[in-house]
Amino acid sequence: MTTTTFALHTDFLALDALLKATSVVHSGGAAKVLIQDGGVRVDGLVEQRRSCKIRPGQVVEALGQRIVVSRETSGDAA
Repeated sequence: MTTTTFALHTDFLALDALLKATSVVHSGGAAKVLIQDGGVRVDGLVEQRRSCKIRPGQVVEALGQRIVVSRETSGDAA
């Protein structure tokens, strides 16, 4: 499983938006199908809500990828 760290610059991001932002899926429609089919885990539990709020400290797993969500620090901003 490939692990990626995603620096979040807001308080939360919707699950489907995170999957698109990290290139796990190529479109919102693909994210919707993957999530509804039970192909996504958040903190080890299957998550079927597209709009689930993902916050720093959470771990999302889908399609052989693990995304560790962190809070963006002032040094991360370009």
